[in-house]
Amino acid sequence: MAKMKKKAKAADLIISKARTKGAVKNANVAGEFYGALDKRVREIIKGAEIRAKANKRKTLKACDL
Repeated sequence: MAKMKKKAKAADLIISKARTKGAVKNANVAGEFYGALDKRVREIIKGAEIRAKANKRKTLKACDL
């Protein structure tokens, strides 16, 4: 059987749906946007962790973004 893609549950999201929607001024937010945004945020955080570790730090800083 084909492996089914797991949908992100609201409790699993890093981002806040309400705050995301509040930040959008002149558009509506589709339901699928939240999962995609959450995925991108997780990628950014992972990249920042890699950079911090490469610089021998355990603390993420703005420069890691």
